[in-house]
Amino acid sequence: MAKIAAFLKNTWDKEPVILVSCAIGVMALIAPFVSPYTKYTTMLVEIVPRSYPVPVRDDGNMPDVPAHPCEPKGRNLDWLKDL
Repeated sequence: MAKIAAFLKNTWDKEPVILVSCAIGVMALIAPFVSPYTKYTTMLVEIVPRSYPVPVRDDGNMPDVPAHPCEPKGRNLDWLKDL
């Protein structure tokens, strides 16, 4: 332990910028394992789906499916505006 302290003191005297940058790098590697947010991030990644539904395009045999996603076909939602 004394050798490590002597090495750090010597390095701090000669190159403080390099020592600080190495300390920040070591903290950046250790922080995810110590952080409480890692648990919640893992939970969110497991919940969020990795595939999303793709809109169906009309092939001529589906009268109730719009040919384009912006085409106003289907139930009218004007009642929602009146609320």
